[in-house]
Amino acid sequence: MLEKLLIYQMSMDIGQQVWTIVEGWQYFAKDTIGKQLVRAADSIAANLSEGYGRYFYKENKQFCYYARGSLQETKTWLKKAFDRNLILPSEFQSLSDTLETLSVKLNHYIKTIGPHDAHAVRK
Repeated sequence: MLEKLLIYQMSMDIGQQVWTIVEGWQYFAKDTIGKQLVRAADSIAANLSEGYGRYFYKENKQFCYYARGSLQETKTWLKKAFDRNLILPSEFQSLSDTLETLSVKLNHYIKTIGPHDAHAVRK
């Protein structure tokens, strides 16, 4: 079940944390960096979810790669927000650490997707 996957839970939490931070910004910051940051953060969980719902291993793995890309994009927008004094250093550090942990866990998860039988047909 998707909701039991730690990477899914973490990605949902990241999306909520980002939303809460951006919600308090002024219009210009929210309309420029804020929307991009929220979309990137939310895209991590959305891609994990879409991949999980796919029938074929390769499709699931592909959506996990998209999630990994969204994670990297989230890091970029987070850094831009920090550099432009939109988030506190403690918020930046906490989210950066969580994103790094999620990155490692996501890479491990990607390695587990697919048949694991030594006699499975390789394509």
